[in-house]
Amino acid sequence: MTSQTDTQGSVTTVYKVSGMSCGHCEGAVSGEISQIPGVSSVQAVASSGEVTVVSAAPLDEEAVRAAVDEAGFELAGTA
Repeated sequence: MTSQTDTQGSVTTVYKVSGMSCGHCEGAVSGEISQIPGVSSVQAVASSGEVTVVSAAPLDEEAVRAAVDEAGFELAGTA
């Protein structure tokens, strides 16, 4: 997992998600992860399989895994 804390106190983490192939996939994954408490921003990129999440504090990886599973994809790890 790649995490960075910026000067605003938020944490940016990049996750790898397998199976995304289009904008609909990106939206599904982003929509599910954005529902996790503390998440302020989600950017999914199907071409790279990367999902960048900005949150108030580090997220529980199992919560992220559950959200990605709910969207129909698999959390492959962190970038």
